[in-house]
Amino acid sequence: MHTALIYHPGCLAHDTGVHVERRERLEAILAAIGQRWGAVPLITPAPAALEAIHAVHDPAYVQQIAAIARRGGGLWDYDTVISPASYDAALLAAGAACRAVDCVLAPEAPPAHSAFALGRPPGHHACRDLAMGFCLFNNIAVAARYAQRAYGLRRVLIVDWDVHHGNGTQEIFYSDGTVGYFSTHQWPLYPGTGKWTESGAGAGAGAICNVPLPTGTDDAGYRAAFTEVLAPFARRFAPELILVSAGYDAHYADPLAQMAVSTGGYALLTGLVVALAAELCPGRLAFILEGGYNLEALGAGVVATLERLGAAPGASPDPPPRELAPAVRGAVDRALDHHHLTA
Repeated sequence: MHTALIYHPGCLAHDTGVHVERRERLEAILAAIGQRWGAVPLITPAPAALEAIHAVHDPAYVQQIAAIARRGGGLWDYDTVISPASYDAALLAAGAACRAVDCVLAPEAPPAHSAFALGRPPGHHACRDLAMGFCLFNNIAVAARYAQRAYGLRRVLIVDWDVHHGNGTQEIFYSDGTVGYFSTHQWPLYPGTGKWTESGAGAGAGAICNVPLPTGTDDAGYRAAFTEVLAPFARRFAPELILVSAGYDAHYADPLAQMAVSTGGYALLTGLVVALAAELCPGRLAFILEGGYNLEALGAGVVATLERLGAAPGASPDPPPRELAPAVRGAVDRALDHHHLTA
């Protein structure tokens, strides 16, 4: 195992009952890792400091989540659950994301070290003052701002391959410019944001890049989005750290979407991001768990990512690119044209 794994059992206490975003998701990942590598060391994070949470969330909103949990919990909306332990679990999930940053950037960490934060609730739908889409605090946004404040980074790139658009991450950094955001996601699908024309405003103009992909997009379509759009976008943005919103719900077996990514497809995407990190920011790369609701596919996808992170360059060659379906080709070309990128 070449990747630091960050996990706290307190994230299991976020009790959602029979909801698809449930504790069994983390248990399935840990079981898959154990089956592949046996006992592996897990780094235990501390809860995120309120200062780090407040850097991306309205303090009054944070207090509201805490108050609902203290009162015994309840439904925030029709699909976002707050249980008595959810506030503490959300702090731990955000803390795990920050600890992943530490593993990559701290002076004692190896220069090309990678990390994966295994936490829940997930985060990329959480807006500055609004919980939604199973998410309470935006873990990856907290981690990006933490990296800037704790380590003096100027530019952090977030790559989001979850099947749903990370509307919260986009909202938080839409006018920022120091945190770039790239997303592939099924279109149309919840939450209904992430059009290719949404590309930032003010200081953040051009720092948001969305590639909404049609239903049924497979490994080849995702590969094209990453090689043709993400690569030149990332090179132009020139990040000092890459963070990945690692959702595994674009898998063909996932019950909440209709995409066709395979387990091998996640290994492919991981390899492409690894290559970009090696080229642009001395291998500084951290993954933050987002979605994935077929337990077997979720565990297999995380293992595929970890295997590729530990592989020697070129050890597992990927199949050659193939011709894309017209709708996928059009989606990729629209993003290229809008951002004036050259593949």
